[in-house]
Amino acid sequence: MKKIVFLNGKYMEADEAKVSIFDRGFLFGDGVYEVVPVVNSTVLDKEPFLERFERSLNEIELAWPISKEEFLAMIDELIKKNDLKEGGVYMQVTRGVAPREFFFPQDTPTTVMAFTFAKNVIDNPQAQTGLKVVTVEDIRWKRRDIKSISLLGQCMAKEEAHQAGAYEGWMVEDGFITEGTSSTAYIVKDGKIITRPLSNSILPGIRRKLLIELANEHNVKIEERLFTVEEALNADEAFLSSATTFVLPIVEIDGKKIGDGKPGPIFKKMREMYIKSALEIAGVTI
Repeated sequence: MKKIVFLNGKYMEADEAKVSIFDRGFLFGDGVYEVVPVVNSTVLDKEPFLERFERSLNEIELAWPISKEEFLAMIDELIKKNDLKEGGVYMQVTRGVAPREFFFPQDTPTTVMAFTFAKNVIDNPQAQTGLKVVTVEDIRWKRRDIKSISLLGQCMAKEEAHQAGAYEGWMVEDGFITEGTSSTAYIVKDGKIITRPLSNSILPGIRRKLLIELANEHNVKIEERLFTVEEALNADEAFLSSATTFVLPIVEIDGKKIGDGKPGPIFKKMREMYIKSALEIAGVTI
């Protein structure tokens, strides 16, 4: 079965989808994107996803290309056309095709595209084995709260981590961890989860938002503050979260074993609670 994608109002086979070389997303990275997880052919966490996507669009002065209802219907149709059971949907909106000028063109139709991908997000074996992380310099721009398609800084950091044999890179600025190259960073000390507070320095992760809500509901202590590399190295546990990994444990940072080198109890509780919530949304009997 060939993969079906969405591009500017049409569903088509992936190899037929073409975008102009004068698209501002291609020329400038002038656009935003989102990724939503799918379980049992159902999109999870629709409201926080729409809220964050709208915020990113507003921050770069773009309007919704279609209504939110039509956007969600498009995603559902794409899932159906690709018979996606579990994985995610990637989507992005750029400012569209225009002459190459740095200022924003007026009345230019946006470019809208989306595609699905299959991935095992519930029974992920990495949740049992844990991940290795290395620290890398945070060289990104100052508006990391916008989910921009301009991701060269993250790509360079991820490649550095990959070459070091790690799954993820935790980016460091002024001695403090900001976030992962494609995930939110957490440490645990004395039973308390510590994660960086929201600001322009990090992306407002949707899983981060939901995990904090779950922690508060189930009396898991959580503190939003900056934490250093040294604190991370001496943490009892560490973990990360993202759209299609949900919550995964970190057992090693910069070659140093974290805790006993195995996924810890706080991580296990947070992953269990999030997966339970996700399965309920997806209509899966637990």
